[in-house]
Amino acid sequence: MSGILRGCPVVVAAPSGAGKTSLVRALAEIDPLVRLSVSYTTREPRPGESDGEHYHFTNSADFEKLIAADALVEHALVHGNYYGTGRDKVEESLNAGFDVILEIDWQGARQVRKLWPDALTIFVLPPSKEALLQRLTHRGQDSDAVIARRLANAKAEIEHYAEFDYLLVNDDFAHSLADLSAVLRAHRQLCSRQSRAHAGLIQALLKNA
Repeated sequence: MSGILRGCPVVVAAPSGAGKTSLVRALAEIDPLVRLSVSYTTREPRPGESDGEHYHFTNSADFEKLIAADALVEHALVHGNYYGTGRDKVEESLNAGFDVILEIDWQGARQVRKLWPDALTIFVLPPSKEALLQRLTHRGQDSDAVIARRLANAKAEIEHYAEFDYLLVNDDFAHSLADLSAVLRAHRQLCSRQSRAHAGLIQALLKNA
């Protein structure tokens, strides 16, 4: 008999404006085994963002309490604000067999890898510097100062691309979404993962008649 395969933590990182949020939300809509982790952050909500849906918005004092209580899988200071992933909800989803996507940066990815060495990590690149600037400017959610800071930090983030398992260039959205889905589906079929889920089946097939 086949068992429930524990889900996989999936880290998707990118410089701001590369389009990772749109990609992972689209993936969650077409893949019933995907769940999106809702991070904590101390930054202010952007227009249209809702607490508990896009982020858990909090303040620095409360965020530091979460750190002290070891309630976060990972956390980092990014663009002057704290970001972190709650532990309980992620573990609950993984144990139920769902793959959980964490939209975090390279700092968080390192922490996740220490906790879960089998985590899948993917880095998303914009097709050009010009496209990155255009995306940041046209979404109309950040001030000029914030956009300038995110552009300045993009190079430092991209320098860590080689630490990830897969690299996607988000030029054509439909193509990039198909690639992201294919990477995740292939990862689910790793022998090391499937052999644990189907140990009973394998033993039965190998048993002498």
